[in-house]
Amino acid sequence: MRLNENILLLGKKVVLVPYTSEHVPRYHEWMKSEELQRLTASEPLTLEQEYSMQQSWREDADKCTFIVLDAEKWQAQPRTTEESCMAGDVNLFLTDPGDPSLGEIEVMIAEPSCRGKGFGTEAVLMMMSYGVSKLGLTTFEAKIGQGNEPSIRMFRKLHFEQVAVSSIFQEVTLRLTVTEHERQWLLEQTSHVQEKCYRDGLSESR
Repeated sequence: MRLNENILLLGKKVVLVPYTSEHVPRYHEWMKSEELQRLTASEPLTLEQEYSMQQSWREDADKCTFIVLDAEKWQAQPRTTEESCMAGDVNLFLTDPGDPSLGEIEVMIAEPSCRGKGFGTEAVLMMMSYGVSKLGLTTFEAKIGQGNEPSIRMFRKLHFEQVAVSSIFQEVTLRLTVTEHERQWLLEQTSHVQEKCYRDGLSESR
């Protein structure tokens, strides 16, 4: 999605930046992990295929992707490369052409040293806030493998409720409808987030 190609979102723990070709080699290394392939229901790709996928996600109007950076690392040194700060990614998929207000959300904290620190929670809150304010979304769904208890617990803490279980795909579907009350709560949770301009791997200022 080109809508977010020049946007950087700065939170307390994480920074969200558009997925660019600079990020592909690290992302490719992550996705060699059998654990991540299982948790994300992904097939391993060649590096060339990964570059093609990055370009596709950038161009497709129904996919919004941000790379999740470790904010502390990113802010520590002005010349720190984004690749060295990468923690994972967060995605919104507009999966239902008949309902543009519905977005499927997923998050992956791939870097082992970044897990258990609240990165995924903040990234999801920031992405949901972006989806509500910029994309007009009012309903979010998360489809999670039945064995991925940490992710299921995280989404439940964010007010998602389980609405379906698929024994075939071995996944649960959780949903959040953004009522006015939920909208206010979401805005409160992300009131600290700053939106900055993103250009070629750099924001205007750190």
